[in-house]
Amino acid sequence: MKISTKPSPPTTPFDVSATPADAGWGRGTAAATEGEEATADGRGPRQRRGALRRLGAWAARRTFLLLVVLPSLLGATYFVGIATDQYVSEARFIVRGRPGASSSSTSGLSSLLGATGLSPAHEEAQAVRDYLTSHGAVDGLKGRVDLVEIFTRPEADWLSRLWWTDPERLTRYFTSMVTTTYDMTSGLITLQVRSFRAEDSRQIAEELLTLSEALVNRMSERAREDALRIARDEVAVAERRVMAAREALTTLRARQQELDPSRGAAIATETIGQLESQLTVARADLAARSRFMRPDNPGLLEVRNRIAALERQIAEERQRYTAGNETLASQLAEYERLMLERDLADRQLASAVASLEQARVEAQRQQVFLARVVEPNLAEYPLYPRRIMNSIGLFIGLAVIYGIGKLLIAGMREHAA
Repeated sequence: MKISTKPSPPTTPFDVSATPADAGWGRGTAAATEGEEATADGRGPRQRRGALRRLGAWAARRTFLLLVVLPSLLGATYFVGIATDQYVSEARFIVRGRPGASSSSTSGLSSLLGATGLSPAHEEAQAVRDYLTSHGAVDGLKGRVDLVEIFTRPEADWLSRLWWTDPERLTRYFTSMVTTTYDMTSGLITLQVRSFRAEDSRQIAEELLTLSEALVNRMSERAREDALRIARDEVAVAERRVMAAREALTTLRARQQELDPSRGAAIATETIGQLESQLTVARADLAARSRFMRPDNPGLLEVRNRIAALERQIAEERQRYTAGNETLASQLAEYERLMLERDLADRQLASAVASLEQARVEAQRQQVFLARVVEPNLAEYPLYPRRIMNSIGLFIGLAVIYGIGKLLIAGMREHAA
């Protein structure tokens, strides 16, 4: 038997610590070691997340305090302790027209005005409402009241007073202190004027009502003139036509040396008729005498001469009235044409005058007036600024804006994540 001489693998001494159980514990030991290193500062991941949430809540509260609470406190301080009292003078009026004016409402005060022969004029009322808060009203008040002095009173606070006196910014400030509302149902226009003194508010309201009355009168007069202008033009045209027809008729009479050619034609016709009647009698007499008289009888000669004279006279009359350029027929035709023109011109003038009277009556019906319902009052208690309501409204508004902004930021972060 052959014995192998190959060396055996080297062996190591047995290590009790290198047991199979220790092989599975290696990973747990490593994790425990890492955990011990992560918590070396004394806080775990949950504690860190809690700290971050607390930090975020503190930052949110700080932002809310800075953006909402602090401005609200400043606003409340201004409204309650600094803002100057503002007095309101209120006036109410209506722009009304006579019966027949256009009106789309028959209720409320409109029915009352309709029963008394009046009706609200809505288009004019809206024009007056817009005028009261326009640049034209500010220009109209110049020379009546000193708006710059009124809106820069010494007691006015720095935020409420007027700072610029140029026309554009003065108008903008004026429209912030003057408000107008129009009720379509009743036709009432409510005017409210605010200023730092009760007397100033009433004075401005009174002057604005005066300007509104002048505006309504101008609009009414312009509408009346526009309505009458066309009718007056028609009357003027008809008058010129009548004058031209009468002048042409006078010229014709002077040229023909006859007042009424139709009367001359009637006389000529009557004359020719009489001559023809005499001619007929003469011919009958000649026929009767020719039966018992000799042809050379002097009586027959006389009758023949009379017949010849009548025939010549008739021929001359007819020649005079029918031959040539200035015949009776042409004269009569021109005269009748001119008479027809004169009659038509007279009728046109009568119609134009009737239309003018009708337009005048209609213009009177369409005339509008401004009727004061409530005179401007002298305020005893300042209604502005509304200190509590403004403070609460400022806080609510800022809180809503803050909430909306917070939602937008959270949405953008989620979208970015």
